[in-house]
Amino acid sequence: MVESHLGTPVAEATNQTGGFSPGVAARLRLADGRRVFAKAVGPQPNPDSPVLHRVEGRIAARLPLTAPAPRLIATFEARGWVVLVFEDVDGAPPDLPWRKDQLDRVLDALADLAAALTPSPLDAPTVVERFGEDFHGWRRLAAASPPAGRAPNSLAGQENLDTLDPWARRHLDALADLETGWAEAATGDGLVHADLRADNLLLTPDRVVVVDWPWACVAAPWFDLLAMLPSVRMQGGPAPEDIFDAHPVARGADADAVTATIAAVAGFFIQKSRQPAPPGLPTLRPFQAAQGQAALDWLRVRTGWS
Repeated sequence: MVESHLGTPVAEATNQTGGFSPGVAARLRLADGRRVFAKAVGPQPNPDSPVLHRVEGRIAARLPLTAPAPRLIATFEARGWVVLVFEDVDGAPPDLPWRKDQLDRVLDALADLAAALTPSPLDAPTVVERFGEDFHGWRRLAAASPPAGRAPNSLAGQENLDTLDPWARRHLDALADLETGWAEAATGDGLVHADLRADNLLLTPDRVVVVDWPWACVAAPWFDLLAMLPSVRMQGGPAPEDIFDAHPVARGADADAVTATIAAVAGFFIQKSRQPAPPGLPTLRPFQAAQGQAALDWLRVRTGWS
C-alpha cells in the first residue's frame, strides 16, 4: 500500500524504536532513491492509537512549511490501519542522559518554535479542550481518598494512598485546589506541541526537528517548555527551576499561573501512573511516574510548602 501511494517500490526498510506507539515505524529507501519515514498503527492492541494517528495526520497537513517539523507526504487507511508517510529527517534523538550542548540547542529551538507558532497559524483545539478531562489528577485522588481512620474500599472507588509521595499526601486537598486554576492559567494563542520529550526530537547538524504532533493545541507559549522539563529532569538533565524562569518563552509569565499549571501536569502524571497500563503500552506508566515525581519536586520548590 505504501508503494502504491508513493508510486515506486520500497528497496530497503529500517525499523525505528522509541516512543510509546504500539505500531510500526520505519525509515524507507525507495527504488527511485527517495527516503521517507512511515508510521502505521492498527486497532490492536490499543484502539486509541489509530485515532491519534488520524489527528496527527490532520495537524501535520496544516503545519506551515516554516515549522520545524517533517513534511507530510501521504496519509491513508487500509484494513483498519492508519498510515502516515513523512519526509525522512537525517537526524537522531538527543543523547541520554541529556548533554548540556544538546539541551541548549533544544531550548533555543523552543524559543524559535514559540515565536514561529504564535499566534497559532492553524485552527486547533485549545489546551482546555485537549486536556480538560485529564488535568484533574489531584482532584481524582482526593475524591478517592478514604475517610480518616478507615481502610480504602475499592467498591466505593477509594484508593490506598499509602504509596503516594508523603508530601503530596499531606497537601492533597491543597493540590486539588491549586490545579483548578490551570485552565485559565495555560490559555493562550500559541500553537504548542504539548508532548515534547527527547524521543519526539531529532537533532540534525543544523536544526532541531520536532516530530509526532497528535496532541498539538493552542495554549500559552510557555506550555511546551513547562510540560517538557519534568522529562528532561528524569532523563538526567537539570532541575526545571534552573531552566524555566530564565528561558525567553517564560519571560513575563504570571508566576501563579505557572505554578497552577505545574500542579495540573504533576497531578496528571502521578494519577495516570497509578492506573493499569493501557493495552500495548507496558512502559507508559513507569515513564509517567518518573515524570510526575520530577514535576512534583518542582512544585514543592515553587510552593514552598513544608
